[in-house]
Amino acid sequence: MLCLCGSWSGSRVYLPPINKTLKSNHQRKIIIHSYSIRKSNCSASASSASISMDAPAQQQSTTSFDFLTNKPYDPPSWASHLRPVPSHFFSLGHFPTPIHKWNLPNLPKDTQVWLKRDDLSGMQLSGNKVRKLEFLLADAVAQGADCIVTIGGIQSNHCRATAVAAKYLNLDCYLILRTSKALVDKDPGLTGNLLVERLVGAHIDLVSKEEYAKVGSLALTNILKEKLLKEGRRPYVIPVGGSNSLGTWGYIEAIKEVEQQLQKGTDKVGFDDIVVACGSGGTIAGLSLGSWLSELKAKVHAFSVCDDPDYFYDYAQGLLDGLQAGVSSRDIVNIHNAKGLGYAMNTTEELNFVKEIAETTGVVLDPVYSGKAAYGMMKEIGDNPSKWEGRKVLFIHTGGLLGLFDKAEQMASLVGNWRKMDINESIPRKDGTGKMF
Repeated sequence: MLCLCGSWSGSRVYLPPINKTLKSNHQRKIIIHSYSIRKSNCSASASSASISMDAPAQQQSTTSFDFLTNKPYDPPSWASHLRPVPSHFFSLGHFPTPIHKWNLPNLPKDTQVWLKRDDLSGMQLSGNKVRKLEFLLADAVAQGADCIVTIGGIQSNHCRATAVAAKYLNLDCYLILRTSKALVDKDPGLTGNLLVERLVGAHIDLVSKEEYAKVGSLALTNILKEKLLKEGRRPYVIPVGGSNSLGTWGYIEAIKEVEQQLQKGTDKVGFDDIVVACGSGGTIAGLSLGSWLSELKAKVHAFSVCDDPDYFYDYAQGLLDGLQAGVSSRDIVNIHNAKGLGYAMNTTEELNFVKEIAETTGVVLDPVYSGKAAYGMMKEIGDNPSKWEGRKVLFIHTGGLLGLFDKAEQMASLVGNWRKMDINESIPRKDGTGKMF
Protein backbone atom coordinates (compact mmCIF):
# COMPACT_ATOMS: atom_id res chain seq x y z
CA MET A 1 0.00 0.00 0.00
CA LEU A 2 1.00 3.58 -0.63
CA CYS A 3 1.16 5.32 2.75
CA LEU A 4 0.86 9.00 3.59
CA CYS A 5 0.79 10.57 7.04
CA GLY A 6 -2.20 12.08 8.81
CA SER A 7 -5.99 11.81 8.87
CA TRP A 8 -9.08 13.26 10.51
CA SER A 9 -8.45 10.88 13.39
CA GLY A 10 -4.69 11.33 13.46
CA SER A 11 -3.86 7.86 12.06
CA ARG A 12 -1.95 7.07 8.89
CA VAL A 13 -3.49 7.45 5.44
CA TYR A 14 -3.50 4.42 3.15
CA LEU A 15 -4.44 4.52 -0.48
CA PRO A 16 -6.46 1.47 -1.51
CA PRO A 17 -4.57 -1.57 -2.84
CA ILE A 18 -3.60 -1.55 -6.50
CA ASN A 19 -5.32 -4.09 -8.76
CA LYS A 20 -3.60 -7.42 -8.10
CA THR A 21 -3.74 -8.44 -11.78
CA LEU A 22 -1.03 -5.92 -12.74
CA LYS A 23 2.00 -7.81 -13.96
CA SER A 24 4.83 -5.31 -13.91
CA ASN A 25 6.28 -2.55 -11.77
CA HIS A 26 5.81 -0.25 -14.74
CA GLN A 27 2.08 -0.92 -14.70
CA ARG A 28 1.94 -0.33 -10.95
CA LYS A 29 3.73 3.00 -11.37
CA ILE A 30 1.15 4.09 -13.93
CA ILE A 31 -1.70 3.33 -11.54
CA ILE A 32 0.00 5.02 -8.59
CA HIS A 33 0.71 8.00 -10.79
CA SER A 34 -3.02 8.28 -11.54
CA TYR A 35 -3.50 9.22 -7.89
CA SER A 36 -1.46 12.36 -8.53
CA ILE A 37 -3.91 13.88 -10.97
CA ARG A 38 -5.32 17.02 -9.37
CA LYS A 39 -7.96 19.64 -9.93
CA SER A 40 -7.91 21.51 -13.19
CA ASN A 41 -9.05 25.12 -13.34
CA CYS A 42 -12.56 25.62 -14.60
CA SER A 43 -12.70 28.04 -17.49
CA ALA A 44 -14.26 31.39 -16.79
CA SER A 45 -17.83 32.14 -17.79
CA ALA A 46 -18.28 33.62 -21.24
CA SER A 47 -20.06 36.52 -19.58
CA SER A 48 -18.09 39.75 -19.37
CA ALA A 49 -19.30 39.87 -15.77
CA SER A 50 -17.31 36.76 -14.81
CA ILE A 51 -14.98 36.82 -11.81
CA SER A 52 -11.38 35.57 -12.00
CA MET A 53 -11.19 31.80 -11.77
CA ASP A 54 -7.59 31.37 -10.61
CA ALA A 55 -7.19 28.43 -8.24
CA PRO A 56 -6.97 29.11 -4.48
CA ALA A 57 -3.48 28.86 -3.07
CA GLN A 58 -4.46 25.88 -0.93
CA GLN A 59 -5.46 23.98 -4.07
CA GLN A 60 -2.48 24.88 -6.25
CA SER A 61 0.29 22.36 -6.81
CA THR A 62 3.69 22.18 -8.44
CA THR A 63 2.26 19.69 -10.93
CA SER A 64 -0.68 19.98 -13.30
CA PHE A 65 -1.56 16.32 -12.65
CA ASP A 66 -3.33 16.75 -9.32
CA PHE A 67 -6.73 15.10 -9.70
CA LEU A 68 -7.46 12.31 -7.16
CA THR A 69 -4.42 13.00 -5.00
CA ASN A 70 -4.57 12.91 -1.22
CA LYS A 71 -3.21 16.24 -0.03
CA PRO A 72 -2.50 17.84 3.36
CA TYR A 73 -5.20 20.31 4.34
CA ASP A 74 -4.38 23.84 5.47
CA PRO A 75 -7.54 25.56 6.80
CA PRO A 76 -8.29 29.26 6.28
CA SER A 77 -6.64 31.34 9.02
CA TRP A 78 -10.04 32.49 10.25
CA ALA A 79 -11.16 28.87 10.73
CA SER A 80 -7.94 27.44 12.21
CA HIS A 81 -9.34 27.59 15.77
CA LEU A 82 -12.13 25.12 14.94
CA ARG A 83 -11.69 21.57 16.23
CA PRO A 84 -11.07 19.03 14.94
CA VAL A 85 -9.36 20.21 11.75
CA PRO A 86 -9.03 17.56 9.01
CA SER A 87 -5.44 16.74 8.13
CA HIS A 88 -6.01 15.63 4.51
CA PHE A 89 -8.47 15.81 1.64
CA PHE A 90 -8.84 14.05 -1.70
CA SER A 91 -9.06 16.29 -4.76
CA LEU A 92 -12.28 15.12 -6.38
CA GLY A 93 -13.76 18.29 -7.88
CA HIS A 94 -12.73 20.89 -10.43
CA PHE A 95 -12.31 23.99 -8.30
CA PRO A 96 -12.69 26.91 -8.16
CA THR A 97 -16.14 26.84 -9.76
CA PRO A 98 -17.08 29.89 -11.86
CA ILE A 99 -19.04 32.89 -10.60
CA HIS A 100 -20.97 34.97 -13.11
CA LYS A 101 -23.81 37.46 -13.20
CA TRP A 102 -27.27 35.88 -13.49
CA ASN A 103 -29.63 38.06 -15.50
CA LEU A 104 -32.85 37.11 -13.77
CA PRO A 105 -35.99 39.02 -14.81
CA ASN A 106 -38.08 41.30 -12.57
CA LEU A 107 -35.47 42.12 -9.95
CA PRO A 108 -35.89 45.24 -7.75
CA LYS A 109 -33.95 48.39 -8.60
CA ASP A 110 -30.15 47.93 -8.50
CA THR A 111 -30.46 44.36 -7.22
CA GLN A 112 -27.86 42.00 -8.70
CA VAL A 113 -27.86 38.22 -8.53
CA TRP A 114 -24.64 36.33 -9.19
CA LEU A 115 -24.35 32.59 -9.62
CA LYS A 116 -21.67 30.28 -8.22
CA ARG A 117 -21.64 27.24 -10.44
CA ASP A 118 -21.02 24.29 -8.14
CA ASP A 119 -23.02 22.35 -10.71
CA LEU A 120 -19.82 22.59 -12.78
CA SER A 121 -17.57 20.96 -10.20
CA GLY A 122 -17.43 17.90 -12.45
CA MET A 123 -19.65 15.72 -14.62
CA GLN A 124 -20.14 12.38 -12.86
CA LEU A 125 -19.21 14.12 -9.60
CA SER A 126 -21.05 17.41 -10.07
CA GLY A 127 -22.72 19.40 -7.32
CA ASN A 128 -22.20 20.40 -3.72
CA LYS A 129 -21.65 16.84 -2.46
CA VAL A 130 -18.19 16.76 -4.04
CA ARG A 131 -16.83 19.32 -1.58
CA LYS A 132 -17.95 17.21 1.39
CA LEU A 133 -16.71 13.96 -0.11
CA GLU A 134 -13.19 15.38 -0.49
CA PHE A 135 -12.84 15.29 3.30
CA LEU A 136 -15.05 12.29 4.06
CA LEU A 137 -13.29 9.91 1.67
CA ALA A 138 -9.85 11.02 2.87
CA ASP A 139 -10.97 9.96 6.34
CA ALA A 140 -12.37 6.68 5.01
CA VAL A 141 -9.06 5.80 3.36
CA ALA A 142 -7.15 6.90 6.47
CA GLN A 143 -9.17 4.43 8.53
CA GLY A 144 -8.40 1.60 6.13
CA ALA A 145 -11.93 1.23 4.74
CA ASP A 146 -12.49 -1.03 1.75
CA CYS A 147 -16.09 0.03 1.12
CA ILE A 148 -18.44 2.95 1.66
CA VAL A 149 -22.01 2.84 2.97
CA THR A 150 -24.42 5.77 2.53
CA ILE A 151 -28.12 6.47 2.21
CA GLY A 152 -30.58 8.76 0.44
CA GLY A 153 -33.62 9.08 -1.81
CA ILE A 154 -34.08 7.04 -4.97
CA GLN A 155 -32.66 9.92 -7.06
CA SER A 156 -30.07 11.03 -4.49
CA ASN A 157 -27.33 13.19 -6.00
CA HIS A 158 -25.22 12.47 -2.94
CA CYS A 159 -25.48 8.70 -3.42
CA ARG A 160 -24.52 8.99 -7.10
CA ALA A 161 -21.53 11.23 -6.31
CA THR A 162 -20.43 8.88 -3.51
CA ALA A 163 -20.67 5.83 -5.77
CA VAL A 164 -18.50 7.47 -8.43
CA ALA A 165 -15.95 8.90 -5.99
CA ALA A 166 -15.63 5.59 -4.16
CA LYS A 167 -14.91 3.76 -7.40
CA TYR A 168 -12.28 6.39 -8.31
CA LEU A 169 -10.49 5.37 -5.12
CA ASN A 170 -10.94 1.62 -5.65
CA LEU A 171 -13.58 1.32 -2.91
CA ASP A 172 -16.85 -0.60 -3.20
CA CYS A 173 -20.01 1.38 -2.53
CA TYR A 174 -23.23 0.24 -0.86
CA LEU A 175 -26.28 2.47 -1.23
CA ILE A 176 -29.53 2.35 0.71
CA LEU A 177 -32.13 4.09 -1.43
CA ARG A 178 -35.55 5.20 -0.23
CA THR A 179 -38.48 4.54 -2.57
CA SER A 180 -42.25 4.04 -2.48
CA LYS A 181 -43.81 0.98 -0.86
CA ALA A 182 -45.24 -0.08 -4.23
CA LEU A 183 -41.78 -0.11 -5.86
CA VAL A 184 -39.55 -1.48 -3.09
CA ASP A 185 -39.68 -5.04 -4.51
CA LYS A 186 -39.13 -3.96 -8.13
CA ASP A 187 -36.07 -3.14 -10.22
CA PRO A 188 -35.44 0.59 -9.60
CA GLY A 189 -34.68 1.25 -13.27
CA LEU A 190 -31.99 3.29 -14.98
CA THR A 191 -33.31 6.85 -14.85
CA GLY A 192 -31.03 9.76 -13.92
CA ASN A 193 -28.72 9.12 -10.97
CA LEU A 194 -29.64 5.42 -10.88
CA LEU A 195 -28.06 4.81 -14.27
CA VAL A 196 -24.70 6.23 -13.14
CA GLU A 197 -24.80 4.39 -9.81
CA ARG A 198 -25.47 1.06 -11.49
CA LEU A 199 -22.90 1.67 -14.23
CA VAL A 200 -20.14 2.10 -11.64
CA GLY A 201 -21.21 -1.08 -9.85
CA ALA A 202 -22.80 0.31 -6.68
CA HIS A 203 -24.66 -2.25 -4.56
CA ILE A 204 -28.22 -1.03 -4.03
CA ASP A 205 -30.56 -1.90 -1.16
CA LEU A 206 -34.10 -0.52 -1.45
CA VAL A 207 -36.16 0.51 1.57
CA SER A 208 -39.70 1.87 1.62
CA LYS A 209 -40.40 5.43 2.75
CA GLU A 210 -42.55 3.97 5.52
CA GLU A 211 -39.72 1.77 6.86
CA TYR A 212 -37.26 4.64 6.51
CA ALA A 213 -39.54 6.89 8.58
CA LYS A 214 -39.92 4.25 11.34
CA VAL A 215 -36.34 2.93 11.48
CA GLY A 216 -34.31 6.02 10.57
CA SER A 217 -31.20 6.53 8.46
CA LEU A 218 -28.70 5.93 11.29
CA ALA A 219 -30.15 2.54 12.19
CA LEU A 220 -30.47 1.49 8.55
CA THR A 221 -26.84 2.28 7.73
CA ASN A 222 -25.74 0.55 10.93
CA ILE A 223 -27.66 -2.62 9.95
CA LEU A 224 -25.80 -2.73 6.64
CA LYS A 225 -22.50 -1.86 8.31
CA GLU A 226 -22.83 -4.76 10.77
CA LYS A 227 -23.70 -7.14 7.95
CA LEU A 228 -20.58 -6.10 6.03
CA LEU A 229 -18.38 -6.42 9.11
CA LYS A 230 -19.55 -10.00 9.56
CA GLU A 231 -18.54 -10.66 5.96
CA GLY A 232 -15.01 -9.45 6.71
CA ARG A 233 -15.36 -6.07 5.05
CA ARG A 234 -14.18 -2.72 6.46
CA PRO A 235 -17.09 -0.32 5.85
CA TYR A 236 -17.07 3.45 6.36
CA VAL A 237 -20.48 5.05 6.84
CA ILE A 238 -21.29 8.46 5.37
CA PRO A 239 -24.53 10.05 6.63
CA VAL A 240 -27.37 11.45 4.52
CA GLY A 241 -26.00 14.13 2.19
CA GLY A 242 -22.50 13.76 3.64
CA SER A 243 -23.71 16.16 6.33
CA ASN A 244 -21.63 15.73 9.46
CA SER A 245 -19.07 18.03 11.08
CA LEU A 246 -16.26 16.68 8.90
CA GLY A 247 -18.25 17.19 5.69
CA THR A 248 -19.02 20.75 6.80
CA TRP A 249 -15.40 21.68 6.03
CA GLY A 250 -16.24 21.40 2.33
CA TYR A 251 -18.27 24.59 2.44
CA ILE A 252 -16.02 26.36 4.93
CA GLU A 253 -13.39 25.90 2.22
CA ALA A 254 -15.89 27.12 -0.40
CA ILE A 255 -16.16 30.46 1.42
CA LYS A 256 -12.38 30.78 1.26
CA GLU A 257 -12.65 30.09 -2.48
CA VAL A 258 -15.27 32.84 -2.93
CA GLU A 259 -13.10 35.30 -0.99
CA GLN A 260 -10.12 34.61 -3.22
CA GLN A 261 -12.21 34.92 -6.38
CA LEU A 262 -13.48 38.31 -5.21
CA GLN A 263 -9.94 39.47 -4.46
CA LYS A 264 -8.73 38.49 -7.94
CA GLY A 265 -11.82 39.65 -9.85
CA THR A 266 -11.95 42.83 -11.90
CA ASP A 267 -15.60 43.66 -11.15
CA LYS A 268 -15.00 44.75 -7.54
CA VAL A 269 -18.12 42.93 -6.39
CA GLY A 270 -18.98 42.26 -2.76
CA PHE A 271 -21.89 40.09 -1.72
CA ASP A 272 -24.54 41.11 0.79
CA ASP A 273 -26.40 37.80 0.71
CA ILE A 274 -25.80 34.14 -0.10
CA VAL A 275 -28.77 31.97 -1.14
CA VAL A 276 -28.67 28.17 -1.28
CA ALA A 277 -30.92 25.12 -1.13
CA CYS A 278 -30.94 23.05 2.06
CA GLY A 279 -31.60 19.31 1.99
CA SER A 280 -29.45 17.79 4.73
CA GLY A 281 -27.84 20.72 6.55
CA GLY A 282 -24.10 20.38 5.94
CA THR A 283 -23.83 22.90 3.13
CA ILE A 284 -25.65 25.64 5.04
CA ALA A 285 -23.62 24.96 8.19
CA GLY A 286 -20.35 25.39 6.30
CA LEU A 287 -21.46 28.43 4.30
CA SER A 288 -22.94 30.29 7.26
CA LEU A 289 -20.04 29.54 9.59
CA GLY A 290 -17.47 30.45 6.91
CA SER A 291 -19.23 33.69 6.00
CA TRP A 292 -19.54 34.64 9.68
CA LEU A 293 -15.88 33.90 10.50
CA SER A 294 -14.34 35.35 7.33
CA GLU A 295 -14.30 38.89 5.97
CA LEU A 296 -17.17 38.04 3.61
CA LYS A 297 -19.90 38.63 6.24
CA ALA A 298 -22.68 37.89 3.75
CA LYS A 299 -26.09 37.02 5.17
CA VAL A 300 -26.90 33.36 4.39
CA HIS A 301 -30.45 32.43 3.34
CA ALA A 302 -31.24 28.71 3.12
CA PHE A 303 -34.37 27.38 1.43
CA SER A 304 -35.23 23.98 2.89
CA VAL A 305 -36.59 21.43 0.40
CA CYS A 306 -37.64 18.91 3.07
CA ASP A 307 -38.46 18.91 6.78
CA ASP A 308 -38.91 22.37 8.31
CA PRO A 309 -36.69 25.30 9.37
CA ASP A 310 -36.67 24.36 13.07
CA TYR A 311 -35.32 20.89 12.21
CA PHE A 312 -32.48 22.39 10.16
CA TYR A 313 -31.63 25.04 12.76
CA ASP A 314 -31.20 22.22 15.28
CA TYR A 315 -29.32 19.94 12.90
CA ALA A 316 -26.94 22.71 11.79
CA GLN A 317 -26.38 23.55 15.47
CA GLY A 318 -25.18 20.01 16.06
CA LEU A 319 -22.68 20.33 13.22
CA LEU A 320 -21.45 23.69 14.54
CA ASP A 321 -21.09 22.28 18.05
CA GLY A 322 -19.15 19.36 16.57
CA LEU A 323 -16.58 21.90 15.38
CA GLN A 324 -16.58 23.84 18.66
CA ALA A 325 -17.69 26.91 16.70
CA GLY A 326 -19.27 28.65 19.68
CA VAL A 327 -22.09 30.25 17.72
CA SER A 328 -25.85 29.74 17.39
CA SER A 329 -27.14 28.60 14.00
CA ARG A 330 -30.07 31.01 14.34
CA ASP A 331 -27.63 33.94 14.49
CA ILE A 332 -25.80 33.12 11.24
CA VAL A 333 -28.39 31.69 8.84
CA ASN A 334 -32.01 32.41 7.91
CA ILE A 335 -33.88 29.26 6.91
CA HIS A 336 -37.02 29.54 4.75
CA ASN A 337 -39.48 26.73 4.07
CA ALA A 338 -39.47 25.86 0.36
CA LYS A 339 -40.46 22.18 0.41
CA GLY A 340 -43.86 22.80 -1.21
CA LEU A 341 -45.59 19.47 -1.82
CA GLY A 342 -42.68 17.62 -0.21
CA TYR A 343 -39.18 16.35 -0.93
CA ALA A 344 -38.62 15.67 -4.66
CA MET A 345 -42.26 16.55 -5.43
CA ASN A 346 -43.10 19.58 -7.57
CA THR A 347 -46.07 21.71 -8.50
CA THR A 348 -46.61 22.60 -12.15
CA GLU A 349 -45.76 26.19 -11.21
CA GLU A 350 -42.34 25.15 -9.85
CA LEU A 351 -41.53 23.08 -12.94
CA ASN A 352 -42.66 25.90 -15.21
CA PHE A 353 -40.33 28.23 -13.28
CA VAL A 354 -37.39 25.86 -13.95
CA LYS A 355 -38.30 25.84 -17.64
CA GLU A 356 -38.65 29.64 -17.83
CA ILE A 357 -35.31 30.26 -16.10
CA ALA A 358 -33.57 27.88 -18.52
CA GLU A 359 -35.28 29.57 -21.47
CA THR A 360 -34.46 33.13 -20.40
CA THR A 361 -30.98 32.71 -18.86
CA GLY A 362 -29.60 29.40 -20.18
CA VAL A 363 -29.13 28.12 -16.62
CA VAL A 364 -30.70 24.71 -16.00
CA LEU A 365 -31.82 24.22 -12.40
CA ASP A 366 -32.66 20.86 -10.88
CA PRO A 367 -36.27 20.63 -9.63
CA VAL A 368 -35.43 19.10 -6.24
CA TYR A 369 -32.87 21.53 -4.78
CA SER A 370 -31.71 24.66 -6.62
CA GLY A 371 -34.97 24.92 -8.57
CA LYS A 372 -37.00 25.13 -5.37
CA ALA A 373 -34.46 27.46 -3.75
CA ALA A 374 -34.46 29.86 -6.72
CA TYR A 375 -38.25 29.72 -6.88
CA GLY A 376 -38.42 30.54 -3.16
CA MET A 377 -35.86 33.34 -3.54
CA MET A 378 -37.76 34.99 -6.38
CA LYS A 379 -41.02 34.72 -4.46
CA GLU A 380 -39.38 36.27 -1.40
CA ILE A 381 -37.91 39.09 -3.52
CA GLY A 382 -41.28 39.66 -5.20
CA ASP A 383 -43.11 39.79 -1.85
CA ASN A 384 -40.53 42.08 -0.21
CA PRO A 385 -38.83 44.08 -2.99
CA SER A 386 -37.70 46.95 -0.75
CA LYS A 387 -35.84 44.49 1.48
CA TRP A 388 -33.74 43.29 -1.48
CA GLU A 389 -33.37 46.58 -3.38
CA GLY A 390 -29.75 47.41 -4.19
CA ARG A 391 -28.39 44.18 -2.71
CA LYS A 392 -25.82 41.91 -4.34
CA VAL A 393 -26.81 38.27 -3.98
CA LEU A 394 -24.70 35.16 -4.58
CA PHE A 395 -26.83 32.11 -5.41
CA ILE A 396 -25.08 28.74 -5.02
CA HIS A 397 -26.12 26.30 -7.76
CA THR A 398 -25.67 22.94 -6.03
CA GLY A 399 -26.08 20.76 -9.14
CA GLY A 400 -28.46 17.82 -9.46
CA LEU A 401 -29.06 17.97 -13.21
CA LEU A 402 -29.52 14.19 -13.44
CA GLY A 403 -32.56 14.46 -11.18
CA LEU A 404 -34.30 16.40 -13.95
CA PHE A 405 -34.61 13.21 -16.01
CA ASP A 406 -36.97 11.78 -13.38
CA LYS A 407 -39.36 14.68 -14.13
CA ALA A 408 -39.51 14.13 -17.90
CA GLU A 409 -43.16 13.08 -17.95
CA GLN A 410 -44.26 16.00 -15.77
CA MET A 411 -42.35 18.49 -17.91
CA ALA A 412 -43.39 17.14 -21.31
CA SER A 413 -46.33 19.51 -21.66
CA LEU A 414 -44.14 22.51 -20.76
CA VAL A 415 -41.54 22.00 -23.48
CA GLY A 416 -43.59 21.27 -26.62
CA ASN A 417 -41.62 23.50 -29.01
CA TRP A 418 -40.94 21.11 -31.88
CA ARG A 419 -42.29 20.52 -35.36
CA LYS A 420 -41.61 18.59 -38.52
CA MET A 421 -39.50 20.70 -40.88
CA ASP A 422 -41.39 21.92 -43.94
CA ILE A 423 -39.34 21.25 -47.10
CA ASN A 424 -41.01 22.54 -50.23
CA GLU A 425 -41.49 20.06 -53.10
CA SER A 426 -39.50 22.42 -55.37
CA ILE A 427 -36.27 21.75 -53.42
CA PRO A 428 -33.99 19.48 -55.54
CA ARG A 429 -33.57 15.95 -54.18
CA LYS A 430 -30.94 13.34 -54.99
CA ASP A 431 -30.14 10.13 -53.11
CA GLY A 432 -26.76 10.23 -51.37
CA THR A 433 -26.52 14.04 -51.26
CA GLY A 434 -26.75 14.24 -47.49
CA LYS A 435 -24.13 12.22 -45.62
CA MET A 436 -25.39 10.79 -42.32
CA PHE A 437 -22.40 10.34 -40.06
